[in-house]
Amino acid sequence: MKQTLSLITLVVDDYDTAIAHYTGALGFALLEDTDLGNGKRWVRVAPPGSSETGLLLAKASDDAQHARIGDQTGGRVGFFLQTDDFWRDHKAMTANGVEFLENPREEKYATVAVFRDRYGNKWDLLEPKA
Repeated sequence: MKQTLSLITLVVDDYDTAIAHYTGALGFALLEDTDLGNGKRWVRVAPPGSSETGLLLAKASDDAQHARIGDQTGGRVGFFLQTDDFWRDHKAMTANGVEFLENPREEKYATVAVFRDRYGNKWDLLEPKA
């Protein structure tokens, strides 16, 4: 049996603003943007080269969902963007206005730095050790 984690929902305030952030500042690809009617859309984005897992950008529809924007993991790093070239991506993201919360560091497992997306969600940018 084979199973794949295909999508992770990320609650956002506006579809177009979220698409612009993830495709612009982070360099993700827009995989799908389908109108579902009544103001809902099916919006999928993924990092370049990602073949199995992406983000489903879901517009908050009530007060409880709005309250979760940017804090879906209680302030912990909740998303991990793995790269084959940490310094290339760190430089590009910094140039695109991405806020890194720390200087890059060398760990036993990876070169890593925590950044925040436009909503406040914490991410690790990491390049695993060989």
